[in-house]
Amino acid sequence: MCLKKNYCHPEKICKYLLIILVTSSAHTQIIKEKKLKKWIEEIPAFNEAHVAIRVEDMVNVYADYNGSKYMTPASNTKLLTFLAAIQTFDSLPALEYKTVNDSLIKFRSTGYPLLLHPFYPDTTLLDFLSQNKTWKYSVRNNKLDPLGAGWMWDDYMFYYSSEKSIFPIYGNTVKAVKGERLVPHFELQIDTFHNSLERNVNYNRFYSNPKKWETKDTLYRPFITSDSLFVKLLSRATNNLIIFEKSDGEILWDKLYTNYEKALYKALLHDSDNGIAESLLLMISKEIFDEFNTDKAINYFKNKWKGQLSDSLFWADGSGVSRYNMFTPRTITRVLKMITLEVSWSEIEELFPKSDDLKIPSPYSSLSGVFAKTGSLRHNHNLSGYIFKKYGEILFFSIMVNHYADSKIEIQKGISQLIKKIKRKLTVK
Repeated sequence: MCLKKNYCHPEKICKYLLIILVTSSAHTQIIKEKKLKKWIEEIPAFNEAHVAIRVEDMVNVYADYNGSKYMTPASNTKLLTFLAAIQTFDSLPALEYKTVNDSLIKFRSTGYPLLLHPFYPDTTLLDFLSQNKTWKYSVRNNKLDPLGAGWMWDDYMFYYSSEKSIFPIYGNTVKAVKGERLVPHFELQIDTFHNSLERNVNYNRFYSNPKKWETKDTLYRPFITSDSLFVKLLSRATNNLIIFEKSDGEILWDKLYTNYEKALYKALLHDSDNGIAESLLLMISKEIFDEFNTDKAINYFKNKWKGQLSDSLFWADGSGVSRYNMFTPRTITRVLKMITLEVSWSEIEELFPKSDDLKIPSPYSSLSGVFAKTGSLRHNHNLSGYIFKKYGEILFFSIMVNHYADSKIEIQKGISQLIKKIKRKLTVK
């Protein structure tokens, strides 16, 4: 599947105008704030938590409780990253390259993250780079902070906090199975003073404690990235000579497209992969500014969407790992509307997790007709997405629960209860 942007034909322009107009004109609220407050108070897990709810369609607001309050979105941030990506790209460029002669190809990164990825490998890209040629990897001076603003520094050992880099490889992680060496190969020392698999905070030095391993464990740990390490790992994987060079001026680059958009966007929305999210923002920056800069990409869309959003965006990264992110529920529902103007409903059904079709059972499994993205940080959990009504009608919703003291499972049960009450009140089957 290749997601295509819908170009601005008259019908789409009318829809955008409608979204802007209802910002100030839509006040219909079938479920009163007093009723919503009562429902929230009936859920013990929400005691002492900050709860916000917003439910609407293209024209009317059906429920609003603290909908204009800023909340920590966690991975609901990926909804903005997804919208930014589909507004930027028709197809995602996997590589830029220039054939110099029969034996030499120069190439440079687009920020694309699926090369030798442990979960979503793009075999077309790997096959292209495995041609029996001499390769020159061209890199301009581009300083990139490997960690996002507001990330927890002590998460460096966990997959969800893998480093950002200009050209990710292996998802910037090592894979380890008990009794086997690391993939890709790094030095591994046996040390019974560590947990099952750890990395030195400052070096790519890994330690394994066999006593702490479960038999079927497969573990993933981030490695410290660099351009020189990328060249070394790619040379080893392709058995090719790869020469590192600083960019030597303007070149008219060709682009390689591999049509892996479906895998990448499902990784973003279904699996909530943080590394994929951060790479998408870098790809956007590269496409628009020819520079890898997360802040530039964010600021570009903050300005672009200013007239369509009621509230300012406090937006710090692509994944939602940062605690600096703050959005209101009505911003989230507006973003959900904007997504439907870019992709078809059938694509939304395919890309967004369906609550009653989850691989891992959860309190959301009992919901029907709900396609939604979760967002979790410690003591914060949110669910935002679409409720499908009969006759093709769609509701956009965001329920955000911040600073709770109960367990996450109890918060999920509470959110599920709220959605069921909302659906009954609005006669949604």
